[in-house]
Parts: sequence; structure tokens; C-alpha cells
Amino acid sequence: MPNFAALGDAKLKALVSYLRTLQGKSAALPIPGDTQRGEALFFGSARCSQCHMLNGRGGFIGPDLSVYAADSSPDEIRHSIVKPERDNRRSLGQAQVTLHDGKVWEGAVRNEDNFSLQLQSLDGAFHLIQKSEVAKVEPSAQPLMPDNLGQTLSPAELDDIVGFLMKTAKSAPEQAPKKPKREFD
Repeated sequence: MPNFAALGDAKLKALVSYLRTLQGKSAALPIPGDTQRGEALFFGSARCSQCHMLNGRGGFIGPDLSVYAADSSPDEIRHSIVKPERDNRRSLGQAQVTLHDGKVWEGAVRNEDNFSLQLQSLDGAFHLIQKSEVAKVEPSAQPLMPDNLGQTLSPAELDDIVGFLMKTAKSAPEQAPKKPKREFD
């Protein structure tokens, strides 16, 4: 077994913290910012809710964020907002589909098989496109998730949104119902 003292205090504390989270004994993370302002930003000027749903409110072109922040630190959440990964965007299936007749569709690929492609356009409509009609499919030039939020939102506004997401995830009902305990267990 290696000598863990060689890791240094910071890495050792992070390791112990990680092991405690695996045991379900993690300390509650402090919620940054003003959650009420974060809610106003999420559903208002930051325009997050145009694409993302939160507890049944908002758009559905992007992932539902109702419980997104449940297992993330404030730094991880902030990072995913200000530096969304391009590889992540491709895995979400964002594409531009050009048909043989010149018509172009842009949106998120929701389903694909050998014969068809289901695309959800930015207005939320679903389009079933036969692959025999498709001239080309390429990743969209413009990402759905803006990558300039670090410049358009102040650090305080980012903290407010992060805090709001964390508070929402904390207060969300459990996703999976617990199994009822049997009498003979």
C-alpha cells in the first residue's frame, strides 16, 4: 500500500471526502448566491428555461435540470455552465440535416435507426425524416448551449443560478420510490 502522506494535505482531504461520499456521509455543500435571484435569472434574462426544464417548467430541447445539481459541487455546476464541452454537445445529437431537395432542418437528434432520423427542431416540433431523403447530416455550427455565459453573466449572477439549481435539486422529491420493507427482512 502506498504512503498516502506523499499526496499532501489538500489531496488527502479530497480523497477522504470522496470516500465519505461513497459511504453516504458527505457534508452538505454550502449553497452560493441568492437563490431567488437565481430563479429569476433562470426563468428570465439568462434564458436557461428556454431550453431546460426544471420541475415541469421550461423548455425540453435541453436536459431536464430538476435534479442535475444533486451530486455536483458548485464549482462543477459553474464549470458546466461557462465551459460546456463540445464533445458533450455532439453526444446530445445536435445536428443540421440537409435534404436532397435543399431543405435544411436543425435541432437535436432524438432517435435514429437504419431507415429514419427523428429530429426535434428548436421550436420543439418533432420531424420524422426518411434517410432516403437525406443528402447529409453534420454537427450544427452553432451549439444549443451558449458558450459565452461566462462573459454575459456576472460572477454573482452565476453564483445565483448555481445556488438556485442546488436548492432545487435538494428540495426535489426522490426520483426512485424506495422498496417497501418486508416483514421478514
